Amino acid sequence: MSDAAEQIAALEALADPQKADEMARYHKVERRYLGVPNPVLNDLARDWREGRSIEDRVALAAALWDSNIHEARVAAAKLLTQARIRPDEAVWHLICNWVPNFDAWAVADHACMAGHRRIVAQPGRLATVETWTASDHMWTKRAALVITLPFAKQRNPKPADIDARERVLGWAAGYVTDRDWFIQKAIGWWLRDLSKHDPDRVSAFLAQHGDGMKAFARREAGKYLPGQTD
Repeated sequence: MSDAAEQIAALEALADPQKADEMARYHKVERRYLGVPNPVLNDLARDWREGRSIEDRVALAAALWDSNIHEARVAAAKLLTQARIRPDEAVWHLICNWVPNFDAWAVADHACMAGHRRIVAQPGRLATVETWTASDHMWTKRAALVITLPFAKQRNPKPADIDARERVLGWAAGYVTDRDWFIQKAIGWWLRDLSKHDPDRVSAFLAQHGDGMKAFARREAGKYLPGQTD
Protein backbone atom coordinates (compact mmCIF):
# COMPACT_ATOMS: atom_id res chain seq x y z
CA MET A 1 0.00 0.00 0.00
CA SER A 2 1.37 3.42 -0.95
CA ASP A 3 1.90 6.15 1.63
CA ALA A 4 -1.11 8.12 0.36
CA ALA A 5 -3.36 5.07 0.22
CA GLU A 6 -2.43 4.24 3.79
CA GLN A 7 -3.26 7.74 5.03
CA ILE A 8 -6.51 7.89 3.07
CA ALA A 9 -7.46 4.57 4.66
CA ALA A 10 -6.73 6.15 8.05
CA LEU A 11 -9.08 9.01 7.18
CA GLU A 12 -11.77 6.62 6.00
CA ALA A 13 -11.56 4.70 9.27
CA LEU A 14 -12.60 7.91 11.06
CA ALA A 15 -15.59 8.58 8.79
CA ASP A 16 -18.91 9.67 10.23
CA PRO A 17 -21.63 9.21 7.56
CA GLN A 18 -24.10 11.54 9.25
CA LYS A 19 -21.59 14.36 9.53
CA ALA A 20 -20.42 13.63 5.99
CA ASP A 21 -23.95 14.21 4.68
CA GLU A 22 -24.19 17.44 6.67
CA MET A 23 -20.88 18.65 5.25
CA ALA A 24 -21.90 17.82 1.70
CA ARG A 25 -25.07 19.89 2.10
CA TYR A 26 -23.14 22.74 3.69
CA HIS A 27 -20.27 23.01 1.22
CA LYS A 28 -22.48 22.41 -1.85
CA VAL A 29 -19.61 21.06 -3.95
CA GLU A 30 -19.83 17.60 -5.44
CA ARG A 31 -17.01 15.51 -3.98
CA ARG A 32 -16.63 12.82 -1.36
CA TYR A 33 -16.96 13.88 2.30
CA LEU A 34 -16.03 11.70 5.26
CA GLY A 35 -17.26 13.82 8.17
CA VAL A 36 -13.89 14.02 9.93
CA PRO A 37 -13.58 17.23 12.02
CA ASN A 38 -10.76 19.74 11.68
CA PRO A 39 -9.13 19.08 15.09
CA VAL A 40 -8.63 15.45 14.07
CA LEU A 41 -7.15 16.54 10.74
CA ASN A 42 -4.78 18.84 12.65
CA ASP A 43 -3.52 15.90 14.69
CA LEU A 44 -3.14 13.68 11.64
CA ALA A 45 -1.23 16.33 9.69
CA ARG A 46 1.10 16.87 12.63
CA ASP A 47 1.78 13.14 12.86
CA TRP A 48 2.32 12.87 9.10
CA ARG A 49 4.97 15.59 9.20
CA GLU A 50 7.03 13.61 11.68
CA GLY A 51 9.86 11.64 10.12
CA ARG A 52 9.05 12.64 6.54
CA SER A 53 11.38 14.65 4.36
CA ILE A 54 10.08 17.73 2.60
CA GLU A 55 10.07 15.75 -0.62
CA ASP A 56 7.95 13.01 0.95
CA ARG A 57 5.56 15.53 2.49
CA VAL A 58 5.06 17.24 -0.85
CA ALA A 59 4.44 13.88 -2.55
CA LEU A 60 1.93 12.86 0.11
CA ALA A 61 0.16 16.23 -0.02
CA ALA A 62 -0.11 16.02 -3.82
CA ALA A 63 -1.61 12.53 -3.67
CA LEU A 64 -4.05 13.47 -0.92
CA TRP A 65 -5.20 16.47 -2.95
CA ASP A 66 -5.62 14.39 -6.09
CA SER A 67 -7.98 12.02 -4.24
CA ASN A 68 -10.57 14.85 -4.33
CA ILE A 69 -11.84 13.81 -0.89
CA HIS A 70 -12.72 16.92 1.10
CA GLU A 71 -10.84 15.93 4.25
CA ALA A 72 -7.85 14.66 2.26
CA ARG A 73 -7.55 18.03 0.51
CA VAL A 74 -7.79 19.90 3.81
CA ALA A 75 -5.24 17.53 5.35
CA ALA A 76 -2.93 18.04 2.35
CA ALA A 77 -2.94 21.77 3.01
CA LYS A 78 -2.41 21.29 6.75
CA LEU A 79 0.51 18.99 6.02
CA LEU A 80 2.26 21.93 4.34
CA THR A 81 1.14 24.62 6.83
CA GLN A 82 4.36 25.18 8.68
CA ALA A 83 6.44 28.19 9.63
CA ARG A 84 9.85 26.90 8.62
CA ILE A 85 10.25 24.80 5.52
CA ARG A 86 13.62 24.89 3.82
CA PRO A 87 13.89 24.60 0.93
CA ASP A 88 10.28 25.46 0.19
CA GLU A 89 10.23 25.85 -3.60
CA ALA A 90 8.46 22.51 -4.12
CA VAL A 91 5.87 23.42 -1.50
CA TRP A 92 5.17 26.79 -3.10
CA HIS A 93 4.97 25.22 -6.56
CA LEU A 94 2.42 22.64 -5.36
CA ILE A 95 0.24 25.26 -3.69
CA CYS A 96 0.27 27.33 -6.89
CA ASN A 97 -0.75 24.24 -8.85
CA TRP A 98 -3.73 23.76 -6.54
CA VAL A 99 -5.10 27.28 -7.03
CA PRO A 100 -6.82 26.70 -10.41
CA ASN A 101 -8.63 23.72 -8.81
CA PHE A 102 -10.20 25.78 -6.03
CA ASP A 103 -13.96 25.42 -6.03
CA ALA A 104 -15.03 25.94 -2.41
CA TRP A 105 -14.01 28.36 0.31
CA ALA A 106 -12.95 25.86 3.00
CA VAL A 107 -10.47 23.94 0.86
CA ALA A 108 -9.24 27.15 -0.77
CA ASP A 109 -8.69 28.87 2.57
CA HIS A 110 -6.73 25.96 4.02
CA ALA A 111 -4.52 25.87 0.95
CA CYS A 112 -3.97 29.62 1.17
CA MET A 113 -3.03 29.27 4.83
CA ALA A 114 -0.32 26.85 3.73
CA GLY A 115 0.89 29.60 1.43
CA HIS A 116 0.95 32.38 4.04
CA ARG A 117 4.44 31.67 5.38
CA ARG A 118 5.79 30.89 1.96
CA ILE A 119 4.87 34.30 0.58
CA VAL A 120 6.04 36.20 3.66
CA ALA A 121 9.34 34.31 3.49
CA GLN A 122 9.77 35.37 -0.13
CA PRO A 123 7.69 38.47 -0.98
CA GLY A 124 9.01 38.24 -4.54
CA ARG A 125 6.37 35.56 -4.98
CA LEU A 126 3.82 38.37 -5.12
CA ALA A 127 4.70 38.60 -8.81
CA THR A 128 3.16 35.15 -9.29
CA VAL A 129 0.14 35.97 -7.15
CA GLU A 130 -0.43 39.17 -9.12
CA THR A 131 -1.09 37.09 -12.23
CA TRP A 132 -4.01 35.51 -10.40
CA THR A 133 -5.80 38.86 -10.22
CA ALA A 134 -6.41 38.75 -13.98
CA SER A 135 -7.90 35.25 -13.93
CA ASP A 136 -11.42 34.51 -15.14
CA HIS A 137 -11.64 31.92 -12.36
CA MET A 138 -13.26 33.59 -9.35
CA TRP A 139 -11.53 31.36 -6.80
CA THR A 140 -8.12 32.18 -8.26
CA LYS A 141 -8.85 35.92 -8.09
CA ARG A 142 -10.04 35.54 -4.50
CA ALA A 143 -6.93 33.54 -3.56
CA ALA A 144 -4.75 36.56 -4.38
CA LEU A 145 -6.28 38.37 -1.40
CA VAL A 146 -6.61 35.39 0.94
CA ILE A 147 -3.02 34.19 0.54
CA THR A 148 -1.67 37.70 1.19
CA LEU A 149 -3.60 38.26 4.45
CA PRO A 150 -0.39 38.13 6.55
CA PHE A 151 0.58 41.53 5.12
CA ALA A 152 -2.67 42.96 6.53
CA LYS A 153 -2.04 41.46 9.97
CA GLN A 154 1.51 42.67 10.62
CA ARG A 155 1.84 44.87 13.70
CA ASN A 156 5.23 46.38 12.87
CA PRO A 157 5.71 45.99 9.13
CA LYS A 158 9.06 46.71 7.55
CA PRO A 159 9.22 49.07 4.55
CA ALA A 160 9.20 46.09 2.17
CA ASP A 161 6.10 44.74 3.91
CA ILE A 162 4.36 48.11 3.57
CA ASP A 163 5.19 48.07 -0.13
CA ALA A 164 3.64 44.59 -0.37
CA ARG A 165 0.59 45.81 1.53
CA GLU A 166 0.12 48.70 -0.87
CA ARG A 167 0.50 46.39 -3.82
CA VAL A 168 -2.30 44.15 -2.55
CA LEU A 169 -4.49 47.15 -1.76
CA GLY A 170 -4.10 48.09 -5.40
CA TRP A 171 -5.44 44.69 -6.37
CA ALA A 172 -8.34 45.11 -3.93
CA ALA A 173 -9.16 48.48 -5.47
CA GLY A 174 -9.27 46.82 -8.88
CA TYR A 175 -11.68 44.21 -7.53
CA VAL A 176 -14.23 46.75 -6.25
CA THR A 177 -16.26 46.64 -9.46
CA ASP A 178 -16.47 42.82 -9.33
CA ARG A 179 -19.92 42.10 -7.85
CA ASP A 180 -19.25 38.47 -6.93
CA TRP A 181 -20.10 37.90 -3.25
CA PHE A 182 -16.90 35.99 -2.49
CA ILE A 183 -14.72 38.67 -4.08
CA GLN A 184 -16.47 41.42 -2.17
CA LYS A 185 -16.17 39.39 1.03
CA ALA A 186 -12.42 38.97 0.45
CA ILE A 187 -11.99 42.74 0.03
CA GLY A 188 -13.87 43.38 3.26
CA TRP A 189 -11.91 40.68 5.07
CA TRP A 190 -8.52 42.10 3.99
CA LEU A 191 -9.46 45.63 4.98
CA ARG A 192 -10.99 44.53 8.29
CA ASP A 193 -7.76 42.77 9.30
CA LEU A 194 -5.68 45.75 8.22
CA SER A 195 -7.88 48.16 10.18
CA LYS A 196 -6.70 46.59 13.45
CA HIS A 197 -3.17 47.85 12.75
CA ASP A 198 -3.58 50.75 10.28
CA PRO A 199 -7.09 52.19 10.59
CA ASP A 200 -6.12 55.40 8.80
CA ARG A 201 -5.12 53.48 5.66
CA VAL A 202 -8.40 51.57 5.65
CA SER A 203 -10.36 54.79 6.16
CA ALA A 204 -8.54 56.29 3.19
CA PHE A 205 -9.33 53.23 1.05
CA LEU A 206 -13.00 53.40 1.98
CA ALA A 207 -13.14 57.13 1.30
CA GLN A 208 -11.83 56.49 -2.20
CA HIS A 209 -13.46 53.17 -3.07
CA GLY A 210 -16.14 52.48 -0.46
CA ASP A 211 -19.05 53.73 -2.57
CA GLY A 212 -18.23 51.11 -5.19
CA MET A 213 -18.23 48.22 -2.72
CA LYS A 214 -21.27 46.21 -1.80
CA ALA A 215 -22.78 47.37 1.49
CA PHE A 216 -21.96 44.17 3.39
CA ALA A 217 -18.30 44.33 2.29
CA ARG A 218 -18.09 47.98 3.30
CA ARG A 219 -19.51 47.14 6.72
CA GLU A 220 -17.04 44.27 7.08
CA ALA A 221 -14.12 46.53 6.15
CA GLY A 222 -15.15 49.18 8.67
CA LYS A 223 -16.13 46.84 11.48
CA TYR A 224 -13.33 47.99 13.78
CA LEU A 225 -13.12 51.61 12.64
CA PRO A 226 -14.43 54.09 15.21
CA GLY A 227 -17.49 55.95 14.02
CA GLN A 228 -17.71 54.00 10.78
CA THR A 229 -21.21 53.92 9.28
CA ASP A 230 -22.66 52.21 6.22
